[in-house]
Amino acid sequence: MKILVVGAGAVGGYFGGRLVQAGRDVTFLVRPKRARLIGERGLRIVGLGEDTTLHPRTILADEITSTFDLVLVSVKAAALRSAMDDFAPAVGPDTLILPVLNGMRHLDELAGRFGERRVLGGVVMVSTTLDADGDILRLADVQSLAYGSRAGPPPDELVGVLGGAGFETRLAADIVGEMWAKWVFIAATGAVTCLMRATIGEVASTPGGTEFAHAVVDECAAVAEAAGHPVPKESLDGTRTTVTAPHSSLTSSAYRDLVRDRPVEVEEIFGDLVRRARLLGAPVPLLSLVTLNLRVYQRSRA
Repeated sequence: MKILVVGAGAVGGYFGGRLVQAGRDVTFLVRPKRARLIGERGLRIVGLGEDTTLHPRTILADEITSTFDLVLVSVKAAALRSAMDDFAPAVGPDTLILPVLNGMRHLDELAGRFGERRVLGGVVMVSTTLDADGDILRLADVQSLAYGSRAGPPPDELVGVLGGAGFETRLAADIVGEMWAKWVFIAATGAVTCLMRATIGEVASTPGGTEFAHAVVDECAAVAEAAGHPVPKESLDGTRTTVTAPHSSLTSSAYRDLVRDRPVEVEEIFGDLVRRARLLGAPVPLLSLVTLNLRVYQRSRA
């Protein structure tokens, strides 16, 4: 199976790199600057005692001359529309598209462009970032990929392709429900760290911090339940434990982008959640506050 990984950043580079290590037929669709960097120093995965250098195939958008069997989309939401233009020539009649973006809004955009049937649902759990050298830096020992069909038969043909590649994989029976559960998790951790401009532990160890974090989780979970996708108790308990750990150095990817003066996925993680909450009649004052806060930040950057 020919795999095209769209983007070679902290997420796509990590999972695509593991697939390369496992001997899969992988090509990375990248921008010229990233292609030059990978050509010069390789695709490097470092941190937690690892120092791996890979030399994968890369391709630019105007170099695509054939279709692929699987397109793994791992770009930031702000780059999705241009990415769809870039990888469109790689999509054939039987191509499956597996996006691993945050939130849910990207599903509508991809399905509107390429058709509902071919767009799968996906959830990744990984803690990585790009360091100053452009290497993929592992921050925690977590790496998993759940995927599944949102309509129609499950994509059984991917089991042997994605499995056994150095990260946990699972064909999910209710991938949309799992996407909602992850959305609740990243929105909660993002709201706590971004609004307070601090790590989880710094917030939790401050008087009132734990109560604030619980209130954020309650709002996020209420939106999921109103939308018909209540988060399972075990998953929700795990989110509560994560956002109230008093000695945790955990931050969110949104917070890391914020403190580095990078664009934040405010609309995809927070804005869309608030929009759905209002349509469903779920009050979300804290989520509304963090959305406003980050919109002001985005405007100041612009």
